[in-house]
Amino acid sequence: MIKLKEILNHSGFRRYFTNISWLFVENMLRIIAGLFVGIYVARYLGPEKFGILSYALAFVGLFGAVADLGLDTITVRELVNYPNRRDVYLGTVFWLKVVGAFTMLALIGIAVQFTSNDSTTNLYIFISASGLIFQSFQVVDFYFQSKVLSKYVSICKMIQLTISSLVKLYFIFIKADLLWFVIIILIDHVLLAISLLFAYWQQRNGMFFSHFKFRIAKEMLKDSWPLILSGVTVMIYLRIDQIMIKEMLSETELGLYSAAVKLAEVWYCIPAIVTISLFPAIINAKKNVELYYNRLQKLYTLMVWMAIGLALPMTVFSDWLVTFLYGPAFESAAGVLKIYVWGGVFVFLSAAFGKYLINENMTKKNFYRVLLGAVANIPLNYFFIKIYGICGSAIASLISLFLANYFYDFFDKDLRLQLKLKTLAFINPMSMKRSTKR
Repeated sequence: MIKLKEILNHSGFRRYFTNISWLFVENMLRIIAGLFVGIYVARYLGPEKFGILSYALAFVGLFGAVADLGLDTITVRELVNYPNRRDVYLGTVFWLKVVGAFTMLALIGIAVQFTSNDSTTNLYIFISASGLIFQSFQVVDFYFQSKVLSKYVSICKMIQLTISSLVKLYFIFIKADLLWFVIIILIDHVLLAISLLFAYWQQRNGMFFSHFKFRIAKEMLKDSWPLILSGVTVMIYLRIDQIMIKEMLSETELGLYSAAVKLAEVWYCIPAIVTISLFPAIINAKKNVELYYNRLQKLYTLMVWMAIGLALPMTVFSDWLVTFLYGPAFESAAGVLKIYVWGGVFVFLSAAFGKYLINENMTKKNFYRVLLGAVANIPLNYFFIKIYGICGSAIASLISLFLANYFYDFFDKDLRLQLKLKTLAFINPMSMKRSTKR
């Protein structure tokens, strides 16, 4: 009890606990908004219009890594190491992201020429993509991360989410056209940018827009290009299924598929929160090899059975759940949900596994496993969509997640122990208890 009191009263613990608490509250609000407002929007739009909206977002997502430039974690690192050069780093990264956003728009302009889209769908894509220009203001978020002050960013995001949700409900009330639901995507980015700037100004910091150093920009891009490549690979991995469904089937089929995906993925912020909370304890145990891997084993087991605990009831009640939430028009989405929801097991496992790879400085292996999933996802989708329709795409996604987060370890001798720990997590849920008693 004395030791516990010392920990609870420690300023560092209280600082990080407060930081994580704000992230937790923000993500819980995001889950609630996704479950209620997001589903209400899909129900209002119907399968076809919701499919068009999902397609526009997925298409933009494929190119989002170009606008992002892989600079996020690098910027936080530099701000932690060189806090006195804050304005130079923030200003340089801001303008790099602006250039990246316009480069992304140019690439999208070229890419849409090779699709079967009509002019209206292309308009929706460009409106959605324009919002990424305002993501340049995320540099403010990086500053707060470097200071362990996520409270301010979480407040900004909760304000933006609340306003966005209310506006969407208003659009449903007045029976607004699909165009307005696309415009709100752009407005979301603008609102967040304004609130972040206000939070930064409240810290009595000078503005950074006039600061740009070509040498620093060159150094940061040199460090970030592998992350850009990784980001593009991840987005292909996550979004190519929706693009292929629209091109091979129809917007209506994509709407049904996207509704199931939205319901299955609403829980995906949970593993991120859990790993942020628990992984520092695993890192601290690294000097004791047995304790280190015992704790990692417990985390893998927790991730796997938490995901199974969510997937099982969603599978059993999928028909009732989809009809109750989305309405009879989305009834066919239940079949997709029964399959896709099990991919969450590997997503939850990946949250812990990815942290391990970063901690062990195995970032290349992290890229290779995602690349395997992305490369496999395209032919798997093509093959299974032709046979099973949208359920085939769910099968392809499940197989791709399995390949990237489990099967890859068979071929890498450095990850054989991780393969053993993951296998034990699947076949022996009591391994979490036993490892505690050792």
